[in-house]
Amino acid sequence: MGKIITIANQKGGVGKTTSSINLSACFGVLEYKTLLVDADPQANATSGVGIDPKNVKTSIYECIVNDLDPRNIIIQTENPNLDILPAHIDLVGAEIELINMPNREYMLKRALGKIKDEYDFIIIDCSPSLGLITVNALTASDSVIVPVQCEYFALEGLGKLLNTVKIVQTKLNIDLTIEGILLTMYDTRLRLANQVVDEVKMHFQEMVFETVIHRNTRLGEAPSFGETIIMHDASCKGSINYLNLAREILQKNSMTRIPTEEKYLSID
Repeated sequence: MGKIITIANQKGGVGKTTSSINLSACFGVLEYKTLLVDADPQANATSGVGIDPKNVKTSIYECIVNDLDPRNIIIQTENPNLDILPAHIDLVGAEIELINMPNREYMLKRALGKIKDEYDFIIIDCSPSLGLITVNALTASDSVIVPVQCEYFALEGLGKLLNTVKIVQTKLNIDLTIEGILLTMYDTRLRLANQVVDEVKMHFQEMVFETVIHRNTRLGEAPSFGETIIMHDASCKGSINYLNLAREILQKNSMTRIPTEEKYLSID
């Protein structure tokens, strides 16, 4: 049975979509069958794996609102082990339509339950909000990854998100856990970035991933080519970071035989 991981933070620009796309791609490269679920009306995860949202006729919207089988919507990407459940701008209306539905928080869980056994990992990319779609994602998930930017306002709103996770754990999904806090956009040249890393690790300790995502030009340009970082430049720092993150998650979930001392690739 596959593990469902939501990547969420209501603060924008912290690397949610970048992490969703590239972590999914790295699981695929490591030969784990992976589904990327684009739960953001902006559909950046969809375009980021080379699918033009304008050509998407049916999307996750139909799964949530009309109970359409996800198998009829899933698209295979260039990565043979990576599929995507695409989004469309119509998803904006799903929040409104869900309001009066019974069990409105469980719609995505019901949809993904039909295909969960067909994948090793299902990664959900959320919009920068704590609305009903994000709550649906958390309710459907086994765990959540929280990306935190290595800048001054890094901890702003983090407490609110963790509180939302606790509410979901209490009322909707008792099995939801925090997979980890992921530090992103790390610039070794900035003293402030190092201070943020130290502060987050001091406050959250074992909850913080050992892997840190460095600020990398290749990560920024890959989406403009409709490519994941591993397809765009497999040897760059961004690729190595996300491969290390994938390996760390596999190690944490006892899904690999890689010895702990060999689980990380080095960055020159």
